[in-house]
Amino acid sequence: MTTRQFHRICQGAAKRAGLPKWVAPHTLRHSFATNLLENNIDVRVIQVLLGHAQLDTTARYTQVATNVIRRVMSPIDRLIPLDAPPDEAPPLDNLPPA
Repeated sequence: MTTRQFHRICQGAAKRAGLPKWVAPHTLRHSFATNLLENNIDVRVIQVLLGHAQLDTTARYTQVATNVIRRVMSPIDRLIPLDAPPDEAPPLDNLPPA
């Protein structure tokens, strides 16, 4: 299969699926990487699968989904007072000022 044939197949599939005209084989690459990222696959694994030598290149190809960003928890949010059991930790707004 030639590159041109593959491009035409992608265009035809996108048209049948009702997707925008700009869908191309490269769009599949972005979608693949984004899907892996959304499923918590380490970006270094994605780097290998995409065949990138530099992690910076992979970072450009992957599009961070908002649901991934929402799941990120600050290390501060993970802290609980040492003298309180984890299920009885006071809310953060009751802590003394720093």
